[in-house]
Amino acid sequence: MTIPTGQAHEAAVVAVRNLSKTFVTGFLPYRRIASVLSRFLPSSPLFKRVEAVRGIDLTVAPSEVFGLLGPNGAGKTTTIKMMMGLLFPDEGSISLFGGSVTDPKVMARVGFLPENPSFYDYLTAPEFLDLTARLLGIPRNKRAERIADMLELVKLTHATDRPLRKFSKGMLQRAGLAQALIGDPDLVVLDEPLSGLDPIGRKEVRDIVADLAKQGKTVLFSSHILSDVELLCTRVAIVVNGRIQKIGSLDDLLGQDVEAIEVILDQVPPELETALAQRGDARKQGAKWIVQLPGDDDPAAVLQAAIDVHARILSVQPRRKSLEELFMSQTANGSSAGGPASEDTGASMDHQS
Repeated sequence: MTIPTGQAHEAAVVAVRNLSKTFVTGFLPYRRIASVLSRFLPSSPLFKRVEAVRGIDLTVAPSEVFGLLGPNGAGKTTTIKMMMGLLFPDEGSISLFGGSVTDPKVMARVGFLPENPSFYDYLTAPEFLDLTARLLGIPRNKRAERIADMLELVKLTHATDRPLRKFSKGMLQRAGLAQALIGDPDLVVLDEPLSGLDPIGRKEVRDIVADLAKQGKTVLFSSHILSDVELLCTRVAIVVNGRIQKIGSLDDLLGQDVEAIEVILDQVPPELETALAQRGDARKQGAKWIVQLPGDDDPAAVLQAAIDVHARILSVQPRRKSLEELFMSQTANGSSAGGPASEDTGASMDHQS
């Protein structure tokens, strides 16, 4: 694996260049043999080549919260596994803190929660965290305090005597998050950390990630929950079919232009209801009326009409393009959009085969 050098890469916590990975499947029982033979017999019906990652480029800066978005099968988990040294890329380079993912000193600065963590389920949470702390070389006189802090952080102090096999999926996610953080890492990589959590659990994990950012930690995580990504991330990358279609800050990707102005009214008297019912941009929702104006329109006339009849104005909210709308447009057009995105502009580029 080639490790890039130079000031640009040394300044980045994560630097990925032209990363590619193809899996070979087929009828042969040994994948390694199938992979080798498929190079000489690429059109054989015995093999199937799946391009999971196709030339991904991204950089994550210090203290950044970076979101990796994409539908199932887009290549997010494969990319993260290559970053963690669990898979080797066919092409491209990966650098963490300017060093190699095969360097134990580099990886000691990384905390990782996989998408589907698997633990020794006969251990309790404190025993599991003690094992993790020992593997990380945390001294005995500091382990007990660190374990207690992590159990408190992820809200598992009530289950210290329960073996992991009796944990719910959400509790296992919390235990996995605790093991990712127990070494006080500089880079935290979380693959679907909100999976299996109820709304309260999601809020608590969001708070933890936000606190990590305040501490100057760098966080990279993948998620399908777009509202959480909008709340947490400084930058995002949308991955479709193994390629990055869009990458950049939310302001760059979503733009600052107001697409619509939403006015919500309550306690609307009958005469105003009659007037609103005749508008094509107004609808009644329960006892409230919602007026959706074009972004370049002036809401003053609607607001003055409400004031004149003493209706209650609940909100006047400008609306820009949402991350969900961007995500849906990119995933829908991903197959035809072509190649990787420019990291500087977030725009799609033509793919060159």
